[in-house]
Amino acid sequence: MVTLNQKQFAPERLDRLRAALRQNRMARVEDLCRELNASPATVRRDLTHLEQLGEIQRVHGGAVSVDSKIEEPLFDAKTSIASKEKQQIAKAALDFVKPGDTIYLDGGSTVLELARLLRDHTNLTVVTNSLRAALELAGRGPRLILVGGELRRLSQTVVGPLTENILREIHVDTAFMGSMGLSSDSGLTTTDPNEAFTKKRVMDSARQVVVLVDSSKEGKVAFSHAGKLEDVDVLITDGKLSKDFVRSLTEKKIKVVKA
Repeated sequence: MVTLNQKQFAPERLDRLRAALRQNRMARVEDLCRELNASPATVRRDLTHLEQLGEIQRVHGGAVSVDSKIEEPLFDAKTSIASKEKQQIAKAALDFVKPGDTIYLDGGSTVLELARLLRDHTNLTVVTNSLRAALELAGRGPRLILVGGELRRLSQTVVGPLTENILREIHVDTAFMGSMGLSSDSGLTTTDPNEAFTKKRVMDSARQVVVLVDSSKEGKVAFSHAGKLEDVDVLITDGKLSKDFVRSLTEKKIKVVKA
C-alpha cells in the first residue's frame, strides 16, 4: 500500500476542498478542478488523502462528504421526517395515476403517503412490496397484488432475489419509487443490497418511473446502487432542490415536478 506524504498536500487547498464538500455534500472531480484551479491528478490525490483520514468517501467521478452518508432510521421515524413535504409530493403524484392503470408502489415513506390517497380508487391495480402500503389498501379501493420474498423488517418491505419470480412476469404502467439517496453521479441509492436488487427489477419492468423524494435526499449516497438517473422519467419533490441539481436532471431528460 502506498503511503502518501503529508508534504504533498497544500493545507489551504485541502481546506478549500473540505469546504466545497461540506457545502455541496457531493462534488465531481471536474468541478473541484475548476474551483481549486488544480489538475485532475492533484484533486484525485487530495481526495484519496482525505478518504484515508476518514473525512470523505470516494464515489465514481468524485467524492461525498462523510456527513452525507446515510444511516437508515426505523420506518416509523422516517414517516415523521418532512411529513408535510411528503404529503404534498404524494398529492402531486396523483396526476400520474390514470383509471385502469397498473402501478407499483415502492416501500418508501413518501410512497406510503400516495398509497393513503388511493384507498378510494377502484379502477386501479396496485402491485407493491410494502407491507405498510398493503395494509393501507387491503379490503378497499384498488385490486392489490403483493410481491413475495424475504421480509426486511427495518423498512417493512419484501426484497431480494425471490421477488424476481413475480416481477419478471409483470409490466406496470408506472412505478412510484422512493430513494434513500439521490445524486447526479450515483443515481438512486439505498442502504440494503437486497432492497436495491428489487428496486432495479421494478424499474426494469415499468413503462414509466416516477421517483418521489423530498429535497433532503439531494446529494446523499447510500451503500447500494438502486438505479440510474437515466431510468427515471419524472422526479416529484419539494421546492428546495438546488438549481444545479435540477439542471443536471433536466439535462438527463427527467421531468422535475415541484409539489
